[in-house]
Amino acid sequence: MRIIVLDNDTDFEGWRKASRRLALNDVKPSEIAWTVRRDDELSSASCANELPDTPQAQFNVSAKFVELAKAAILHRSDARFALLYRLLWRLRSHHDLLSATDDPDVAEVHAMARAVYCDIDRMHAHLRFREIGRERTAHYVAWFEPEHRIVELAAPFFAGRFADMPWSILSPDVCAHWDGHAISITPGVAKSEVPSEDRLEEAWRRHDNGFSNPARLKVMEMPQAYWRNLPEDSIIKPLIEDAMRMTSGAFIARKAIEPQRQDHPMARKQVQDKQAHDTHDAIAALRAEAADCRACPLWKDATQTVFGEGPQGATLMLVGEQPGDKEDLAGHPFVGPAGQMLDRALEEAGIDRARVYITNAVKHFKFVPRGKIRLHQKPGTAEIRACRPWYVRELAAIRPQLVVALGATAAQSVLGKITPVNKNRGHLIDHDGTKVLITVHPSYLLRLPDEKAKALEYQRFIDDLKIAADQLRDSAHAA
Repeated sequence: MRIIVLDNDTDFEGWRKASRRLALNDVKPSEIAWTVRRDDELSSASCANELPDTPQAQFNVSAKFVELAKAAILHRSDARFALLYRLLWRLRSHHDLLSATDDPDVAEVHAMARAVYCDIDRMHAHLRFREIGRERTAHYVAWFEPEHRIVELAAPFFAGRFADMPWSILSPDVCAHWDGHAISITPGVAKSEVPSEDRLEEAWRRHDNGFSNPARLKVMEMPQAYWRNLPEDSIIKPLIEDAMRMTSGAFIARKAIEPQRQDHPMARKQVQDKQAHDTHDAIAALRAEAADCRACPLWKDATQTVFGEGPQGATLMLVGEQPGDKEDLAGHPFVGPAGQMLDRALEEAGIDRARVYITNAVKHFKFVPRGKIRLHQKPGTAEIRACRPWYVRELAAIRPQLVVALGATAAQSVLGKITPVNKNRGHLIDHDGTKVLITVHPSYLLRLPDEKAKALEYQRFIDDLKIAADQLRDSAHAA
């Protein structure tokens, strides 16, 4: 019996070289035991290099088999090396073997490859980064426990998608790191070594706990084994329990009101509209609907829809332009540098952000790739119009006393027409029964190169927000 020792669990090149030499020396599959080197415990085992070279022999396999083998070797099955060599051995005399889908070996290797590709798809869809540090010193870290050894193969996707930010993907197998230029691979780590919770992860938990509609929860959308990779892992079980209670309660309530149902279409519509405004999950329902929005092409390149957030009964609604790079990653509005500046300005103006509903005129990140960086691109009129119905429905659900439009794009969406900012800022505008205040977007302040000008414009921005604060206080006193 020959014991063939490979350098690691995903050593495809080592397996291929050993398999070729073994096959050319007519070593049968039953005569081989495959294993992986663990420190020095197997250093004395035999290897395929001890077999003689056979330069005169010819042996080729199809590219299809090579691709299958590259995927299947990432599977966690201990039998994968032996299975692949057995197929290689049989392919020497049966060149069309991979087309025999009813063959047990062929079926098994295809199943392994499918499992690996599905695992990669899940990683691409469900991996979420944490922001460690702030602004220039920020680094993004994600923890993922894959079913198979896929991290190294899946990592280039994230290098392409998040090319302008340094990140690390940590897993028990290996860790992948991106410095803006190249991916490096280091040994795996335990979950206990992952950096502690941060504001980005807490935002995910707050988002899902505060806005998710449990009755719409799709429990089977992701295998339970993948919950451990999510920041909201700790609240998934309570959400499911709430969903069961809500589903049962809704059924009972529906049975109770069936004898009083309205048959007239207009009457039914009025009842439905009233229920939509009275329930606290109106925004959650809109958010779930907007997640599949295809009204304009921006969804194709964006990571996700970034919908508005805030309390249902907010008296103040802030409307920005569109999510930026950090918001596109996090799935929440105003969490990047512009959001941090907005937080400071709101505090100085005497406005509690926790009591404000915040959204954007356009819900998907529009950008142009420049090498490894995604550069913000201003939304066009067509995209603003395509996304405006979401703002209108948010406005109807929140019913704020005042809307503050941050920048020209927001003003165009809120007022339904192109509106210059500087000519219209600093005073309230009545629009369709809603008071509107126009000011600059905080990202404008970040772009100002002169520190003196930046300080002056920042103070003007605070002064505009103070107008909003005064209006809300006057309304509260009048009430």
